[in-house]
Amino acid sequence: MTLNAKPITILIADDDADDRMMAKEALDESRLANDLRFVEDGEELMDYLHRRDKYQRPADAPRPGLILLDLNMPKKDGREALKEIKDDAELRQIPVVVLTTSKAEEDIYRTYNLGVNSFITKPVMFESLVDVMKALSKYWFEIVELPPGRGED
Repeated sequence: MTLNAKPITILIADDDADDRMMAKEALDESRLANDLRFVEDGEELMDYLHRRDKYQRPADAPRPGLILLDLNMPKKDGREALKEIKDDAELRQIPVVVLTTSKAEEDIYRTYNLGVNSFITKPVMFESLVDVMKALSKYWFEIVELPPGRGED
């Protein structure tokens, strides 16, 4: 990734308001200058990605360069949303990192089988969450090469 590229949009799908606030603060603390967007359940995530309902304008739903996905959400859980994303030719290249409280082996195996890029158990302590966000940003935005954004406006 080039250093002068525009900041990548990070889309966080999490139904817990406290977890969303902590993720935002952890990203702020890690000095990540990316555009940060939030959705509260799997249905809203898919609306965002397909630019439906309140996300029809491209400015309201820039294509994310990374999705941080909670598994246990109402309406459509993270597993269902992940399957839809990875089954869609237009969306499957977007890296998805599961960030969840689950440590269940079944969830780890199932999400990797569905095509998740990484599985991370949410740290309980804020300082540990900051460390995770720093590591995520370094890996996804400095180390790996991502495909150029498609469908960006």
